[in-house]
Amino acid sequence: MHLRKWGLMLVSTACLGLVGCGLTGAGSDRVIYANYDDRDGFCTQIKDAFAAKAKADGIQVEFLDAKNDGNMQIDQLNEAIGKGAGAIVLLAADGASIVKTIEKANDAGIPVITVNRSVAGGKVLRAYSDDVEAGRMQGEYMAAHLPPNAKIVYLQGDGTQGSAVGRWEGFKAACLDKRPDIQLLSFVDAGWSKAEALKTMTLWMNMFPEINGVVAGNDEMALGAIAALKGANRLKGCLISGVDATPSGLAAVEAGEMAQTIKQDAKAQGEGALTLVEGFLKGSPPTDDLAIPFTSITADNIAQAK
Repeated sequence: MHLRKWGLMLVSTACLGLVGCGLTGAGSDRVIYANYDDRDGFCTQIKDAFAAKAKADGIQVEFLDAKNDGNMQIDQLNEAIGKGAGAIVLLAADGASIVKTIEKANDAGIPVITVNRSVAGGKVLRAYSDDVEAGRMQGEYMAAHLPPNAKIVYLQGDGTQGSAVGRWEGFKAACLDKRPDIQLLSFVDAGWSKAEALKTMTLWMNMFPEINGVVAGNDEMALGAIAALKGANRLKGCLISGVDATPSGLAAVEAGEMAQTIKQDAKAQGEGALTLVEGFLKGSPPTDDLAIPFTSITADNIAQAK
């Protein structure tokens, strides 16, 4: 059984801990939830979990959608900071350009909680999953199941984001560094997109007569690769691994089309972010990040993922 599960952990954040750096909340009950793009299915699951718990706990939340536009998100948060907020929950559209805005919130005494998507600076607390672990789980599975001298391709989400880089680094260390016989044919950023992955996979199939495995940074890209392979009648014998355990990803594992998906717990991330927010609102500011575990899902334990 390929079930890898790690216990929920509270991780010390040193100076990233907002209280330790002098931030204890702005004295407002107004909570801002700044999503990078409501069209992202996984992040919508996080948002829905956050919203449901906030409603149950009687917390008013203003939801913002940046539509994957970093400049729009900066404008949205600058306006929110100007009006005052008790806390900001952030899924960053651009983890680098948003830093100055985070620092502006820090200066205003407004705590910032990041979820799922990393940022390059500023004082934040995180409700997150360790993306290196997700990649490592993919790498261990592929190293154990790919044939000798296998040829594989890798679909990265977005190389400017820490989550994408972490998953790649974890995979490389657990698979390519341990199995030098495995040949990486190509490595492409596909923007977390099913459509882009389908296009890329189609190109790869024209370039490479043999592909034994596809490793993708999320399920959407894995599903795009599967669609291309099925269309060319080349799916059989090709191992596919994704991340997120979305409903479509789980269905693909159950159907035998995807060998593995790594469950990233959207509900726990959303609810964990609200738990951090509530600490600030109730005058008991948290000092530690909240780490949410990943789980490897294969045909052996698919029933446990539902």
